[in-house]
Formats: sequence, C-alpha cells, structure tokens
Amino acid sequence: MQPGQPRAACLIGWPAAHSRSPLIHHHWLRELNIEGGYSIESVPPEGFAEFAMNLAHHGYIGGNVTIPHKERVLQLADCDDRAKAVGAANTLYYVGDRLHATNTDVEGFIGNLDAAAPGWDSGTEALVLGAGGSSRAVVFGLLERGIARIHLANRSIARAQAIAAQFGDRVMPMAWDAIPAAMKTAELLVNTTSLGMKGQPDLVIDVAGLPAEAVVADLVYVPLRTPLLAASQARGLRTADGLGMLLHQAVRGFELWFGQKPQVTAKLRAIVEADLQPHTVA
Repeated sequence: MQPGQPRAACLIGWPAAHSRSPLIHHHWLRELNIEGGYSIESVPPEGFAEFAMNLAHHGYIGGNVTIPHKERVLQLADCDDRAKAVGAANTLYYVGDRLHATNTDVEGFIGNLDAAAPGWDSGTEALVLGAGGSSRAVVFGLLERGIARIHLANRSIARAQAIAAQFGDRVMPMAWDAIPAAMKTAELLVNTTSLGMKGQPDLVIDVAGLPAEAVVADLVYVPLRTPLLAASQARGLRTADGLGMLLHQAVRGFELWFGQKPQVTAKLRAIVEADLQPHTVA
C-alpha cells in the first residue's frame, strides 16, 4: 500500500462474486467512520499463492479467503493453532511484514449461538451433521466450550472417523442412519451440510425426536429459514441460522484489519437479509 492510502481488505475466492462480505464490512466502515474499503478478488487456484503472498503489494492490509483456497492458506502463511486444528484458514492479516492466518468460523458459530440461544452450552451432548471443513470448525468450537460428547454423523463414516481421530474420544463418529437414535439425547443439533440449501436436496430428519429443550443450528443461510429451522421453530425449539454465523465470523477479521471491533446489530442483519431476498418486479 502507498503511504496515506486508505486501508483496504478483500475477499479472495474462485468464484467469489456472490459474497455478502463487502456489504457487511462497508456497513461497519461507515458506522465506525473509518476511511477504508473491502473488495472482491476472483483469483483462480493457479494464481492464489502469488496473490496471497504479495497481498500488501496488491494494496491490501489483509483479507478473507473462501472456496477453494481455505486449505491452501496453511502452506503459505503463519497459521495459528485454531487454523491448524480446523485444517483451514479464512482470514489473512499482517503482523509487521509477516503474513498470518486464522480461522474465524469457530467464533462465528459460537458467537451466533450465544446471541440466538443464550445458555445453549448448559447441555452436555451435541449431534453434528456432516464432516467437511465447516464441521471441523463447529467441533473445535464445541470442544473448546466444554461440550462433553459430540456425535458426528456423515454419509461417509470414514470422514467422521478422521475428525474423531484428530479431536479425541469426546467426538463419536456414527453412520447417517443412526441419527434418529442420537437425537433422543442431543441438546444441540447442528447441520453443517449443504442439505436444505437452495438448489440442494432437503435435509430429511424428524426433529420430533429431539428433547424439548434442544437448540437447532443450521449453517445454511440461503434460504434464511431452512426446512430444518422451520420444523424446529414449529416445535417451539430455539434456533440459530446461518446468516448469524456469517455476520459473527466477520467481526475479528475487521478488528484485525481496521483496529476497531464492530458489532453485529439488528440493523446490519436487516440490511443483509434484504440483500438475500429474491429480486421481485414491481
């Protein structure tokens, strides 16, 4: 960056044009009266290493990383223990001249649960659906918060077993068809799969099997109210949606880049919700 140039961060992905991150960060820049910017950089896999390692040369003080680059970051930047444990990084920032990386999906997930369902962590047992990168962040956050038992269901049980091997015996891998039995004692149910997302098959499970005090979280945010959340709310269960996680995961990156900690407010959520709604013709 040139001296005196406003600070700027970016999102690096391939593709990345669909992201709502610029909307979120520009809102905070205006709210906090910070002169700065946030851009989208569509960078193909073959160009990612050069772009990331020369982020400052490209005019940025840091950035977010999304699909398909989140695992590659581990080979390029100084990663903290959280990023290493999750196996992916989504935030780049500088300490002096050295590029560092972290993963804010963990606190995005936990922060959203704290806001949407206070006291959710009074339970001891969780059921997590899916064994991808998001699942690793969720499992890490739940273990860090002290959840005693995490049942991890995946259609390929080998992937669930790999996560259990990494995180220890508090994580118990199980087959997908064992979900109904595990739901009977699950005080927290988390969907980390793409099931229920617009354009994807529905997540077919019966939330009637959950305890009355259970909390249900869905990482999907398009649609905002997934079939899983709709069924859970109809039963009177507390829920946390994927948009809340998206907003909360953005907080620490903004603070690392611009030096002030922003707040996730009802106003910001309403702005992003409105942007997510399908455009209609008057």
